[in-house]
Amino acid sequence: MPAVDKLLLEEALQDSPQNEMCLATQQLSKQLLAYEKQNFALGKGDEEVISTLHYFSKVVDELNILHSELAKQLADTMILPIIQFREKDLTEVSTLKDLFGLASNEHDLSMAKYSRLPKKRENEKLKTEVVKEVANARRKQHLSSLQYYCALNALQYRKRIAMMEPMLGYTQGQINFFKKGAEMFSKRMDSFLSSVSNMVQSIQGELDAEADAMRVSQQDLLSVNESVYTPDSDVTSPAINRNLIQKAGYLNLRNKTGLVTTTWDRLYFFTQGGNLMCQPRGAVAGGLIQDLDNCSVMAVDCEDRRYCFQITTPTGKSGITLQAESKKEYEEWICAINNISRQIYLTDNPEAVAIKLNQTALQAVTPITSFGKKHESLRPSQNVKNMEMVSDRIIPKELSTKPDCTELIAPGTPIQFDMVLPATEFLDQNRGGRRTNPFGESEDSKNDEEDSLLQQMFVVRFLGSMAVQSDDTNEVIYEAMRQVLAARAIHNIFRTTESHLMVTTKSLRLIDPQTQVTRTTFELASVTQFAAHQDNKRLLGFVVRVTESLGEEFMSANIFESNTEGEKICYAISLGKEIIEAQKDPEALAQLMMSMPLTNDGKFKLLNDHSEEDGAVPEERGEESEA
Repeated sequence: MPAVDKLLLEEALQDSPQNEMCLATQQLSKQLLAYEKQNFALGKGDEEVISTLHYFSKVVDELNILHSELAKQLADTMILPIIQFREKDLTEVSTLKDLFGLASNEHDLSMAKYSRLPKKRENEKLKTEVVKEVANARRKQHLSSLQYYCALNALQYRKRIAMMEPMLGYTQGQINFFKKGAEMFSKRMDSFLSSVSNMVQSIQGELDAEADAMRVSQQDLLSVNESVYTPDSDVTSPAINRNLIQKAGYLNLRNKTGLVTTTWDRLYFFTQGGNLMCQPRGAVAGGLIQDLDNCSVMAVDCEDRRYCFQITTPTGKSGITLQAESKKEYEEWICAINNISRQIYLTDNPEAVAIKLNQTALQAVTPITSFGKKHESLRPSQNVKNMEMVSDRIIPKELSTKPDCTELIAPGTPIQFDMVLPATEFLDQNRGGRRTNPFGESEDSKNDEEDSLLQQMFVVRFLGSMAVQSDDTNEVIYEAMRQVLAARAIHNIFRTTESHLMVTTKSLRLIDPQTQVTRTTFELASVTQFAAHQDNKRLLGFVVRVTESLGEEFMSANIFESNTEGEKICYAISLGKEIIEAQKDPEALAQLMMSMPLTNDGKFKLLNDHSEEDGAVPEERGEESEA
């Protein structure tokens, strides 16, 4: 708010010397011309005021010689309104600004107390008191903000009147006091002064209408339901918009202040293109916090706070941790960040693309939690393998055209997101399988590992599995990756199960990293396709073809995320298949062993194997991440 300086004309009227009056009038003319340079934050309608003041400046110069006897009349018609504007109107705005600041601080304190409410041990009495305190603080902040904004809007008009009404009285006093001045200016000034008077009345009418509208708004505010100000009022079934490509609102940002201490700051966040921006209170613009392109977001449990989520960079590095104030805001922020990470905002119609992608994903996938819930009507058809051996590698034959996604995976195929159910052991016994030792591996599995010429372990996380109709091309793996990742994003499935993937010449085994118990085993001979994602190097998948008890063949695609590059795991699988083929011919096996590096115990070692650096042979259990 620009300061209103005291005019020299006020001091001149008090002393009433002729020379000071003349100098003060000349300064007034200059100040009228400089009005357009004043930096008012609200400048509505200033164009008319500026042009009018320019004309008044000329009039003041012409009337300068007639000002010696106008002290009393100018004090009543000009100085008094200016003093009232400076000492009354501006003081009122400053006072309301301070009240609004106090209400905002009180609201921040109540929101901080609400954010610290525990999630596990909820105290209903405490929660009710805190929620009521937040609602009262919000109501008080809202009311004080409306009063402050109403005063600012009123000042919008009063500051225009405060400049024009004194000048109107000043000019009229000059003309009425001096007959000579009336004779000189009456003919050309009557119409001008009449238009200025009409303008002042029009502005006063706009001010009255604005004040009436603000009074109605304040009455409506006082009559609204308490639930409008209650945080998370509709926690059971909030209306969530999952098609957002931009989002803005207040979030709590987690900051580390020491080795074990953290603070949470409530800041205003908004998305701009593919960036997450943050604007602290009092700042004129926001700053970049996180690049959202190709990033991922997942729900996390953090310091017993509710509605927390974490943004992870495309490289897998943990980013910032944020907390929303309600379930609706929590889920909409996650959906919006997921949509932005797909770079939908770069399309011509991003809203329509987001709606189409979400609808397509909802229609294409139906999540289930067990391999046992397989629909017989969705069982894939029997396809003949179209494979050949080239340079001791199993690769698919070239297809004339790229297959359609419906030829690879049947529409509506259910997806499994968990690794194994508690009833798996019982099912294996009914099928005649061997019971797994819950305290470690059996002697047979240890002997199998010792007899294997290849043993390589990788840290992986299971993302999903689904039935497929073909294993003739790697496209089936890419399509399965797309549907699994889309399903996890649509249904907000962020948790993953970490395992150790042991690649040997006989099987692929998924081992629990804590108990060292085998969760599931895939025979290496049954793996017909395997590939890593072309863009996200940590994604990989493989297709397994097994024969059911009734003689029918069943194919499924299994999708994983690895701590290392997926190409290394694919290379290990390919090497295992080469060893299987080479074992049929002792000479070929000898040549293969001569061409490949071996470990001290005579086992094959992967080329460029930096296990300790890449996490291929982990010693500790890694952190959980999201797909």
